[in-house]
Amino acid sequence: MEKKILVTGATGMIGSKLVKELIKMGALVRILTTNPEKAKKIFKNEYAKEIYNWAKYDDPAVLYKLMEDADAVINLAGANVADKRWSDEYKKVIYDSRIDNTKLIVDALGYCQNTPECLINASGVGYYGFCGDEILNEDSASGNDFLAKVCKDWEIEALKAIESGVRVVNIRTGIVLDKNEGALKEMLTPFKFKIGVYQGNGKQWFSWIHIDDIVQMYIFALQNNKIKSALNGSSPHPVSNRKFIETIAGLMNVKLIMPVPEFILKIVVGEFAKNLCTGQRVEPEVALKEEFKFKFPELKPALENILKS
Repeated sequence: MEKKILVTGATGMIGSKLVKELIKMGALVRILTTNPEKAKKIFKNEYAKEIYNWAKYDDPAVLYKLMEDADAVINLAGANVADKRWSDEYKKVIYDSRIDNTKLIVDALGYCQNTPECLINASGVGYYGFCGDEILNEDSASGNDFLAKVCKDWEIEALKAIESGVRVVNIRTGIVLDKNEGALKEMLTPFKFKIGVYQGNGKQWFSWIHIDDIVQMYIFALQNNKIKSALNGSSPHPVSNRKFIETIAGLMNVKLIMPVPEFILKIVVGEFAKNLCTGQRVEPEVALKEEFKFKFPELKPALENILKS
């Protein structure tokens, strides 16, 4: 892959693995980051990369210079939705970190004489809101809760790049399974004490994806110019939250499984508790239609791979 690719959010869970994979494939990756020192540490063994401080490129009339000869832009920037309790202040951080950064990128594309072929933009399955057992594909409507509004506005902002002649793909990512970062790491904590904990009544759908598969899905979207607009980044086999915890318990030989009621979660994480206790049943229809090959389509082998790594 002899491409030049600009990546934001490169130091996150998906970004760090995606950048390393792109470099391994032969790409030159330009990393635009708010934390250059962290990026230098993460990518110290990768040579085909350039690191730029976002603080020096916060004007579209300057940022476009990084895009002029780039083949693609991958935008993963955004505050972690589960990093802090959802106060009004942190909800604003979640929203602004996505919308403002994406607007900056789109505005910069407007200055380019030679635009990148595509903008691959992160989004989430939270786009669909609270839909119970309804099977959701890329054509399903967006929800009305806070996280759904964030994802919808984020995608709308990214789609404005079409006006500059850029192909746009919004990847609506499910719960990414990685042992060292993200939701799974938190879920594994009670298992250290031989307890499995599910959220609420455990019946809510849990749309998950192995870290290796979501990295490959970004590369798939990058290379497949037939993919446009939305792409569900989740396994074809979602499970209930309780089934997810029971599967881990079986692999770790843990017998005790118990719920954490929503009101307790609300004390800890605020409004986000509603999202934890009300999932989405997402189907990756576009990926399957375009013959994306999931390495881990089923939950048990995915968890076995991660827990044994």
